[in-house]
Amino acid sequence: MVSRSYSNLLELASSEGPSPSLGRMSRRIPRVMTVPGIISDLDDDPSESVCSDDPSSVAQPDRLIIVANQLPIRAQRKTDDSKGWIFSWDENSILLQLKEGLGDNDIEVFYVGTLKEEIHPNEQDEVSQILLETFKCVPTFLPPDLYCRYYHGFCKQQLWPLFHYMLPLSPDLGGRFNRSLWQAYVSVNKIFADRIMEVINPEDDFVWIHDYHLMVLPTFLRKRFNRVKLGFFLHSPFPSSEIYKTLPIREELLRALLNSDLIGFHTFDYARHFLSCCSRMLGLSYESKRGYIGLEYYGRTVSIKILPVGIHMSQLQSVLSLPETETKVADLIKQFHDQGRIMLLGVDDMDIFKGISLKLLAMEQLLVQHPEWQGKVVLVQIANPARGRGKDVKEVQAETNSTVKRINDTFGKPGYEPVILIDQPLKFYERIAYYVVAECCLVTAVRDGMNLIPYEYIISRQGNERLDKVLGLTSNSPKKSMLVVSEFIGCSPSLSGAIRVNPWNIDIVAEAMDCSLEMAEPEKQLRHEKHYKYVSTHDVGYWARSFLQDLERTCKDHETRRCWGIGFGLSFRVVSLDPNFKKLSMEHIVSVYKRTTTRALLLDYDGTLMPHSAIDKSPTAKTIEVLKHLCRDKNNMVFIVSAKSRNTLGQWFSGCDNLGIGAEHGFFLRPHKTAEWETCAPVVDCSWKQIAEPVMKLYTETTDGSTIEDKETSTVWCYEDADPDFGSCQAKELLDHLDSVLANEPVTVKSGQNVVEVKPQGVSKGLVAKRLLSTMQERGMVPDFVLCIGDDRSDEDMFEVISSSIPSQTIASKVEVFECTVGKKPSKAKYYLDDTVQILSLLQGLASVSEQAAVE
Repeated sequence: MVSRSYSNLLELASSEGPSPSLGRMSRRIPRVMTVPGIISDLDDDPSESVCSDDPSSVAQPDRLIIVANQLPIRAQRKTDDSKGWIFSWDENSILLQLKEGLGDNDIEVFYVGTLKEEIHPNEQDEVSQILLETFKCVPTFLPPDLYCRYYHGFCKQQLWPLFHYMLPLSPDLGGRFNRSLWQAYVSVNKIFADRIMEVINPEDDFVWIHDYHLMVLPTFLRKRFNRVKLGFFLHSPFPSSEIYKTLPIREELLRALLNSDLIGFHTFDYARHFLSCCSRMLGLSYESKRGYIGLEYYGRTVSIKILPVGIHMSQLQSVLSLPETETKVADLIKQFHDQGRIMLLGVDDMDIFKGISLKLLAMEQLLVQHPEWQGKVVLVQIANPARGRGKDVKEVQAETNSTVKRINDTFGKPGYEPVILIDQPLKFYERIAYYVVAECCLVTAVRDGMNLIPYEYIISRQGNERLDKVLGLTSNSPKKSMLVVSEFIGCSPSLSGAIRVNPWNIDIVAEAMDCSLEMAEPEKQLRHEKHYKYVSTHDVGYWARSFLQDLERTCKDHETRRCWGIGFGLSFRVVSLDPNFKKLSMEHIVSVYKRTTTRALLLDYDGTLMPHSAIDKSPTAKTIEVLKHLCRDKNNMVFIVSAKSRNTLGQWFSGCDNLGIGAEHGFFLRPHKTAEWETCAPVVDCSWKQIAEPVMKLYTETTDGSTIEDKETSTVWCYEDADPDFGSCQAKELLDHLDSVLANEPVTVKSGQNVVEVKPQGVSKGLVAKRLLSTMQERGMVPDFVLCIGDDRSDEDMFEVISSSIPSQTIASKVEVFECTVGKKPSKAKYYLDDTVQILSLLQGLASVSEQAAVE
């Protein structure tokens, strides 16, 4: 099935209609608006974001739009006199392999990206039409200067080095941040968004964005289509927060990525670094539910996927079956095996992070420490052309050549060179042949996102019957392979049978090389069998299907949510809420407040009347004044319900005579200033503190920034000022520890906002709500207006009590209930306000009504 917008585009691209103007930004293809209000141009006016209050029907997805920096297309100028281009699929592109791995019948795939070759503006329309009709590709044409600043500038000189842990401490060590290059990066991402607009049907299509070249693209797409089904996969490493936070536009990139529905990483380390950055720089925490990791971001759940990409099994096996591969394998056997040589193999791009020079130094060390291998072992280093350009590439080439020359001059002899450097491009079948013959494959990158070389090596060593004959093996001969891999590459965790090394430790790498040569044949076979089982089942198709399955799962509730966009530029994000979860309207609650006569107001303190971030936790003069006005109204019963001690609350609110206070989560209750303190639960024995306090002190000593707050009936361990990651980790440990040692005590151990608290069983803020409503009923004051505001888990108990009281006689049958939480998050409350400022503004509005009523 072809979506509506794409059908329209096909008509325009046909010979019967006008030629499409895909090639120029100034000439756009007209499109059918698939969602009311969607327009072509993308600017920074949030009012033009599509508000999705009316959920659109979401059909079973049948189309995937893959977006990447480059299309999986090879372009070649025609050699004859006629002008034009010859296009073909790039079989080595993972984007094409991804499509083939999904299966042709499962989902229709389209591509958006650039071409490697520069196309003249006069030819862009024709090229666009050919690629669209023949390959289902939408090319993104960029002016050469803009592309250079975007790709060779910002991507390769700033993002790529930083993501590989290279800080620009000096001009020679990576590029310093350049605002103009960043602007070029944003501009190109915006152009990509415009290209996607021309083909997307946002109701049905999935969009899958690949790699760091397009990290702000999710924002531009989310701005247009609030419910777009959007996945992003990062193929490079994601650095630790200590490295990432040096990036001047760190928050912009994080917020842009969070406009995706699903973000994929190769390893847990990369995902952990990303989550840590979100925690430290944006204050976001994540949760793991039933095996899925999710971040709550303005009501949306952004899922995190951890799965390394695989190889294209059928393609590799078809290359292994080629006659050219057999011929090349036979030639290599003559060159090495027949001469009594053992081949070690390295296959790397010529760049500073692949560790080629470290590998060569380890080879030199091997020959020095184990002279018995001299004349027997040969390291074949295949150096693929560098993808970037610059001084660092030239330095790597020069160092590699000089090191190879030194080793060969020192250990070489007639007919024997210990290192063979191949720095010319090889055909794929030739590289596969080297894999087949190599006794061991060495990958010593100092940092690499994934690196599929070990996977290709394992499958090549498995071979097939025809290659077995060339190698002199019987059909039932067990296969073997050996891998020495850097622990800093993405595939390392999945290769448990490999010898993992720190590539910076030359001695260790040399010993690993010797170990791979000396290892017993049965063990080599066992390691190979283990690797082959994993690699053959976790291929590129498995990876793609798994990613799309999770993307579909993450997006399944899009149609049930109310969505709207807020923010300008790269700060844009979408608020996504349950249809029944609304922002509390000042006008509405004030009008209800005016016409009601018996009101109950229950207010949390920390995080509701006072921000958690405030250093001085005592109430402001403005807060006290507002509460006084509310309490003076004879129609109101106002309660502050807090985890604070009764002495602290009594002192803070001593100026509010008629204010009710529920202290220590409601254990202590006082309806007004002159009343005696009551208890909402039986008086408890606090001997458990002798057990809990030493444990808390231990964690306080080992967690810098944490404190203990001892109250009459409870004890709280607070880590608000500790390192967020370490504090959270310690809190989980402390929770388990206290649960264990207090298992037989009449207390509960709970975690809250940066706290772990031990309190008596059965004590909750819900007790205050229940006591207040029952007291009012006893006095014949059945409330017809209830306002309850809180911000954390402990306040949910109040919401639950109030909701359950509606069918009973505790409150009036036509009562107006306003349960309100602070911030947009899952809650039992039906309303929310954004922060403490809005809460105080709301209370001030209600207080003004009470003042006016008193005057009248």
